[in-house]
Amino acid sequence: MIHREGRYRVDRALVVKDWPALAVLAAMLAAGVVFYPHLPDMVPAHWNFRGEVDDYFSRFWGAFALPLLAAGIYLAMIYAPYIDPRRDSYVRFEGAYRAVRLGLVFFLAVLQAVILTVALGGPPDLVNRVVPAALGLLMLVVGNYLPQARFNYFFGVRTPWTLASEEVWRRTHRFSGPAFVLGGLAALAAAFLPPPANFVVGVGGIVGAALASVVYSYLAFRRLDTAPGHGPG
Repeated sequence: MIHREGRYRVDRALVVKDWPALAVLAAMLAAGVVFYPHLPDMVPAHWNFRGEVDDYFSRFWGAFALPLLAAGIYLAMIYAPYIDPRRDSYVRFEGAYRAVRLGLVFFLAVLQAVILTVALGGPPDLVNRVVPAALGLLMLVVGNYLPQARFNYFFGVRTPWTLASEEVWRRTHRFSGPAFVLGGLAALAAAFLPPPANFVVGVGGIVGAALASVVYSYLAFRRLDTAPGHGPG
């Protein structure tokens, strides 16, 4: 949504276009309210790489921790551009930024659904199947939209080298998009593996994509810095 003055702002039009994310947030809160009376006193909150529960929430946090976290992340994402010196850049990739917001909220909604299902007596191995798949889908969304991100200080691959040069930013995000798509595909494949292989493959693919992006940004900066007639600025 490019406003006449070309400035990012949170207004009625943005909220209307964000209705899918807001609907998911409302559904998460409603699920917490509905299932709260039926939850045990201790709700599974974390699983180790073997797929075993190793930490718990209280009943309240089991019902509402993820809805509150999702709402906090959503609000941070829509208001952070106000304090970004490159605020005007966000109107140039508004659709991509919205898609990633929705992806993050949806991912946390899936986590909440898994936790509630297991806490209410569902199959404990649900985590090993659903979470890697949901994480993989999130990475596919991020990878698909990363190349559209314009230079800013909040969203994207932010390294000392991408923030030092808009050209390095552009090259890095063009590389990082496919890298994160591959990481997402690895996480999707991990959903069909037993623990701990699912953890190693899923997390390894995503960490690998992130590290590759950091290394690529440095190499792109060095190439640009040493190219005749070019500088890092």
